[in-house]
Amino acid sequence: MRFQAVLFDFDGTLVDSEALHYQSWMKVLAPYQVTYTEHDFCDEFSGVPTLKAAHILKERHQLAPSAGDLCDEKNVVFVATAAEVLPRLMHFAKQVVELTSTRCPIALVTGSSKAEALPVLRHYRLLELFSVIVCKDDVEQPKPHPEPYRKALAALNIAPHEAVAIEDTYTGLTSAKEAGLTTVVVPNMHSAKQDLSLADHSFTDLEAVFDWLCPES
Repeated sequence: MRFQAVLFDFDGTLVDSEALHYQSWMKVLAPYQVTYTEHDFCDEFSGVPTLKAAHILKERHQLAPSAGDLCDEKNVVFVATAAEVLPRLMHFAKQVVELTSTRCPIALVTGSSKAEALPVLRHYRLLELFSVIVCKDDVEQPKPHPEPYRKALAALNIAPHEAVAIEDTYTGLTSAKEAGLTTVVVPNMHSAKQDLSLADHSFTDLEAVFDWLCPES
């Protein structure tokens, strides 16, 4: 194993949740006659924190509610939507979490709330495998600020150079890099257009990441 700990992002890295985020936002925006295609919306907002997206949408479309209220409504809708249509895991996500957790401590570092992330992990029987979980509820400054990764490293009692972060977006990559971690990106169809040049390594899927993490396996 190349590192003492592996820190995973959630949305777009372990879970294919972009469609559910899109659907949730469209339900929030419907009363204001604001619509986007899934392709256009996900290309622009993949990896963007919910509150930041809310600010952008409010200003762009001159929406009456505050950005905070839009954000809160979207989070509530997402939890309800995910309870009905559970997001599927990314290719090899379950295997890489299970296998990596037998070799070193693993952490989840996500811009999602506990209400959004934990039920999904629990359903797929992955929740108990994480030694540390840092959600947006746990920090004052979410990604792209380094606070989420710094908090996870402190909880693991691991130095930045001893750990690797696995991300899929510019937002998460920036957070991990500023926290001093080695970074791996696995771009998806939406984040592939983002500037991911800061990453130390890039792979096409999580299976390739695991083969790199554990070359002896």
